[in-house]
Amino acid sequence: MHIDVNNAFLSWTAVDLLNKGYKIDIRNIESIIGGDETQRRGIVLAKSMVAKSKGVKTAETIRDAKRKCNNLKIFPPNHKLYEEMSNKLFNLISNYTPDIEKLSVDECFIDYTKVRNLYGDPIKFAYKLKNEIKNILGFTVNIGIANNKLCAKMASDFLKPDRVHTLFKEEVKLKMYPLPIEELYGVGRSSSKKLRELNINTVGDLANANPKILYKYFKNQTEKLINSAKGIDDSIIVSKKQECECISNSTTTSYNLNSLEEIYKFLYPLVENVSMTLRKNNKYSSLVSVMLKDKNFKTSSHQRKLKNPTSNTDAIYNISKELVKELWNEEGIRLVGVSLGKLSNFQTHQISLFEDVKIVENNNELDKVVDKLKNIYGNNIIKKASQIKK
Repeated sequence: MHIDVNNAFLSWTAVDLLNKGYKIDIRNIESIIGGDETQRRGIVLAKSMVAKSKGVKTAETIRDAKRKCNNLKIFPPNHKLYEEMSNKLFNLISNYTPDIEKLSVDECFIDYTKVRNLYGDPIKFAYKLKNEIKNILGFTVNIGIANNKLCAKMASDFLKPDRVHTLFKEEVKLKMYPLPIEELYGVGRSSSKKLRELNINTVGDLANANPKILYKYFKNQTEKLINSAKGIDDSIIVSKKQECECISNSTTTSYNLNSLEEIYKFLYPLVENVSMTLRKNNKYSSLVSVMLKDKNFKTSSHQRKLKNPTSNTDAIYNISKELVKELWNEEGIRLVGVSLGKLSNFQTHQISLFEDVKIVENNNELDKVVDKLKNIYGNNIIKKASQIKK
């Protein structure tokens, strides 16, 4: 199941204001949550359905939003409140299952299979959970139910708010194939434009497309695109227990990143930081994950399990770059994150016929020397040539 709070920032602000005696539910008027003008040029972070009906869009400037709504009420973001409300949500859900994968502060996946014998029919349970969240916490959610994460995510994005939707394997052709190609999870603006140029206008068109033709334009992304259109996804739920056994770092950018090169520029220092922390603790990682949050505050992640645990900066960076390239849907990015999981205290190495073990050993020794220099003289004492502006 995928559980997604309806209009989280504005809903949580509305609940907080009502609890404090505010007479109006801001979800029912022309209202927005407005970002920090000094940091993000005063953009719309969230908008009410009334404001949306007047044409207000997330990520547009507050100035443009005011032109569309004469009576627009603007409320500042309150990240401490959002964190509190998020914790309440996940704590409530954890009463039913420990298998929760948080995608962001306002959405998560849960693995219902393991608790189905306890709670019964998944659709009845979803309605029970949805109503419990509404009655206890005061805000609504959408819940998508499916055989895998991708279809659950697609289902929760169907008609909103306060709904339960299914997208089981046998429903994919009926419910997903007719959707415009832009609505397929993971397809960005640039990709959808190129697909439409190829006369691929719906999810069904993509599912039935010739992979040889698509490969000319999408290269290694082709198989993933077609599988997504067919509702195929074999990714697993990464629960809280696994998340806490990791080393991670992320950064929010002061402007949107619109190219892979820009994303990589922010990615490398993050990788360097987590790799150094890994070596400092004498740990090795066999699971590398990257996370991207786009300009519309949608979070996505991608991970890869390694055959050989490593703590080498270059190895982790190269894998992270590949993951970003596979994950990025060509929307502007405002947050980049890296996480190293499945940590171990020793390094096992399965030797490949095409791998020079001496190079691996030398790279590991080089990392140790660089770490020592940075610990003594600071992080700026030595840098890779590729990370220095020409």
